[in-house]
Amino acid sequence: MTELKGEMTVSEAGRKGGNVVKNKLGIEHYQRIGKLGGAEVARTRGKEFYSQIGRMGGQKVADTLGSEFYAKIGAKGGAKMLEQRGPEFFSEIGKKGGRRKAGYKKPEE
Repeated sequence: MTELKGEMTVSEAGRKGGNVVKNKLGIEHYQRIGKLGGAEVARTRGKEFYSQIGRMGGQKVADTLGSEFYAKIGAKGGAKMLEQRGPEFFSEIGKKGGRRKAGYKKPEE
């Protein structure tokens, strides 16, 4: 949502409002209302809604910033996780296998 409202986009206004709430009422309150909102969206629209908007948002990011953006943030995120959790973390999640375990089939879209 980048529709202009005066001098600020809707997304900028939302981010600014969220920061005001976070600064005024604390991070715990901000996280709690986020979880409640997420639970309400899942209840009313279904859990599939999140994967649908994730795909749409991901495509928008790729169109806007280029597909190499994902490689950059993946490398940064991986380096940060390595720094924070150590190499053991990667071997542990590798053992768990994630979604790509044997027999996993990608759902048809």
